[in-house]
Amino acid sequence: MRALKSLVAALLSAVIATAARKPLEIYFVDVEGGQATLFVAPAGQSLLIDTGWDNNANRDAIRITKAMKLAGIKRIDYVLITHYHKDHVGGVPQLAAKARLGTFIDHGVNREQSPATQHLYEEYQKAIAGKSHLEVKPGDRLPIRGIEATVVSADGGVISDPLPGAGGQNAECSGVQEHATDTTENARSVGTVLTFGSLRIVDLGDLTWNKELELMCPVNKLGNADVLIVSHHGYDSSNSPALVHGLHPRAAVIDNGATKGADPSAWDIIKSAPGSADIWQLHFADAGGSEHNASDPFIANTRGADTGFYIKLSAHEDGSFEIYNARNKFSKSYPAK
Repeated sequence: MRALKSLVAALLSAVIATAARKPLEIYFVDVEGGQATLFVAPAGQSLLIDTGWDNNANRDAIRITKAMKLAGIKRIDYVLITHYHKDHVGGVPQLAAKARLGTFIDHGVNREQSPATQHLYEEYQKAIAGKSHLEVKPGDRLPIRGIEATVVSADGGVISDPLPGAGGQNAECSGVQEHATDTTENARSVGTVLTFGSLRIVDLGDLTWNKELELMCPVNKLGNADVLIVSHHGYDSSNSPALVHGLHPRAAVIDNGATKGADPSAWDIIKSAPGSADIWQLHFADAGGSEHNASDPFIANTRGADTGFYIKLSAHEDGSFEIYNARNKFSKSYPAK
C-alpha cells in the first residue's frame, strides 16, 4: 500500500510538473471583425472571450470549434461575453448547438436602448437558459485554474483601486481630452487583465475612450501589459494614448476585418507606443493602405477571399511568448523581460 501511495504521488508530481512546463495557448479566431479569443491554460481549463457573429453558414461557430480541436479540448469551461453587440454575442446560439459549453460570464442585463441589441440579449438568454452563469463586477476574479483573471470593467463601472504592481501616475494622460459620452453597450464591456506567471494580457472588449481614461488617469490602475488585445477592433472611439501608451505593450493584436476597425489614427497611436510594439492584425485593413497596416508576415488574412486564418500566442510563465501566423507559418519570439 505504501508503495502504491508513493507511485501515485510520483505520478501526480510528474503531471503537475508537465503542466507547469506547458504554455498558455491563446487562439485569435478570425470572425471577420468581431471577437472570439480562446484561452487554454496548461492544466486544460479554457476561456472563450466572445463568440463572433450570428450567420447563416455557422461560420464563426465552426471556426471556434476548429480552434478547440487544434487546442486539444472538447469543452469550453467558461464563455465570457464582453457586451451584447452582434459581433460579440451573436454567435452564442450557434456555438451552443455545436460545442460543450460550461459557465457563461457577463455584466448582467442589457442597458442599451436599441431594439436590435435587446433582441440579441434575449436570444442570448434563451441560449444559456439552465446553464451555469456568473454576473461579474469590477474587481471580481474569474475562477479559471492556471490563469489569474481580474475583471477591471463591467456594466459601466471600473475598478476603484489599482491592480497589484500598478498605481503610478500616468504621464500619458497629458493633453488627452474626453470624447462625447457613449451610451451604448460598448462602454459597459467586461474588461479583464489576465496574468500567467510574469506575463500580463489586457482585453477590454469594446470599452470606449472615456472609460479607458477612468482606468488610466491620472493614476494607471492597470500597470504595464506584455500583450494588448486592441480594444474595439482598433476603432478610434477607443484606444486613447492614455491607455495604449500607458500600458507599454510589447505586442498588440487587432481583431479587425478587412473593412472594419484598424482605423489609421488608432493604428498610429498603437504604433507609436513606447517600445514600438509589434502590431499583429487578423486582416489587412483596406482603408489603411501600406502606411497603416502591419507588414505582411504579421497579417493573418490578406486581401481577397474570406480565408479564416487565425493567430496563435503561446505564453510562458517567465514572461516570454511566441506569436504564430497560421496563413504564412511566420512566428516571432518575445523573450522574458
